[in-house]
This record gives sequence, C-alpha cells and structure tokens, in this order.
Amino acid sequence: MSAASLSSRAIIGEFYNTLEQNTGAMWVPGTSMLVQSNQESETYKWLGMAPAMREWVGGRLAKGFRDNGITITNKTFEATLEVLLDELRRDKTGQVMVRVRELAERTNAHWAKLLSTLIIAGEAAVCYDGQYFFDTDHAEGDSGSQSNDISYNSTSTTVPTASEMESAILENVQAILGFKDDQGEPMNEEAKSFLVMVPVSFMAATAAALKNPVITDAVGSRTNTITSLGGFAFELAVNPRLTWTTKFAVFRTDGQTKPFIRQEEEGVTVSAIAEGSELEFRENKHHYGVKAIRNVGYGYWQHACLTTLT
Repeated sequence: MSAASLSSRAIIGEFYNTLEQNTGAMWVPGTSMLVQSNQESETYKWLGMAPAMREWVGGRLAKGFRDNGITITNKTFEATLEVLLDELRRDKTGQVMVRVRELAERTNAHWAKLLSTLIIAGEAAVCYDGQYFFDTDHAEGDSGSQSNDISYNSTSTTVPTASEMESAILENVQAILGFKDDQGEPMNEEAKSFLVMVPVSFMAATAAALKNPVITDAVGSRTNTITSLGGFAFELAVNPRLTWTTKFAVFRTDGQTKPFIRQEEEGVTVSAIAEGSELEFRENKHHYGVKAIRNVGYGYWQHACLTTLT
C-alpha cells in the first residue's frame, strides 16, 4: 500500500482485517467460555452441577441455583497508536501498516493475557465454592474433600524428563476424572479432551510425552501410555506468559462449562482522531485507539488440575 493511500479509513480497515485473520492463542476457546454482558457486572449463580436422575420417591426433589455465586465486573481496556503525519507521508515501505497489524495482534492476545494472569493467581484467588481455584480441600455437599492442586516427585523440579511428564500428566487426568459434584456424582465421567499447559521450559519434555510412541526412562524403552490411550485426545499449549518454573496445569476442554469465563460487554472497537482534527492541526499527528469492555473469572475448578514438581 502506497503512502498516498494511508487514510484513516485504510488504516482502520487493515486493523480489522488482521484482527479477523488472527484468532489469538489457540488454547483460549478450549479453556474458557464466552459470555455476553450488558451491564457493569454479572453474577454467576448457576455454577454447580444440575441434579442427577433419582428414583421417584415421595414426589419431585427440585434443585435451584446457588444462594451465592461469583461476580465478574467488567473493565475498560485500551491501546492507542500515535502516527505522525510526516511518517504517513514518507512511508513507502509499509512500516505504518506493520505497526497497525501488530496492534491487531496485540489486541487478539489480550484474552490470553487476562486468562494467564487468572491461571497464575489460581492458588490464591477464590472461585465459586469459596476455596482457591487450585486448592487441596474443595468440598461441596456429598463430594468429600477433593484436590486439584497436586504434586509429582521428579528428579528435577525445573527440567522434567518425558517419562516424568507422561506420568504427571496422567495423574492430572486421573484427578479430573475422579472429581465428584455436590451430590456425590462423577463430575467428568464423559471427559475425553484435555489441554496440557506448560511454561516454555517444559516444552520439549511435554511434547515428547504427548507425541512420542516410545518413552525411554531409567528402566529402558517402553510404549508411551498417553499415545496408546484410546478415546482420549491431548493438546499441548506452551504459554510464554506463565511465570511458573516447577508447575504445569491440565484442563478439560470438552465440557459445557469451562474452567474459566470470558465476559464481554463491548467487543473491540477502533476510533481515530485523524484527518481534519484539532490534533492534526496543532500537533501534526493522528491517534488510533482500540477499546474493549471485558473481564475474566473462574468457572469450574473441577475441569482443571495443577501439578507442582517436587
């Protein structure tokens, strides 16, 4: 695109074009459900399982929503790009459009940024049951005490082997499959799809644990249990935003309710102070601003499990 055609309309159009082509981090939709909001905050009282079928004895036994719930308050977010008119006039190599496309990519990454912050805070932030999201003593009704914050004994807490990651991932899945609801019913008996989220330093070992058909450990070579496990699907998410050095998490991705909630009151919009503006007249520049009103919160802790290598 030539410098002469860099109008505000062209710049905004390029932003939206890039925004639509780039879906952001691929793990976002699988771990979170998008809820549209039309007010300052939303309270989720439906978190908690629907009633299980029972023998009809003494009439129906109705179960309503929770008395309490988790409230997510929307926040307004923005990013603003400043472009000098002289930069527009001289831009024959498309540098302005590169910045515009980068702004769109950063905007798409915003959900991943918010959710990553939520995940990292999971051991100290309360979810709908009044416990920390990742906790060792979740309990509701007839569920008994349950933990989605477990540990795994590894030879190195920061550099696990593929064999150790294979075993640790399976322990996460076993924990998730074993969770019960407040009626003592299995919570995840139909779970088949899981996402393994790791920091960058765990990438190689986790990729081998999920994909290599043969695992080599201190005992020798053997068949990889994960790759030979029929009926289950595993996806790897390497998250550079994680500050963990000894931890990783597994999430169930095929449930109706997800581990996290993405709440949006207003989607991404772009505004410009450009041609004919006072800013242009006085300061010889244009501003392009991105805005969204949204936030994130915790959904089902039962669809997540954190492991700390010890």
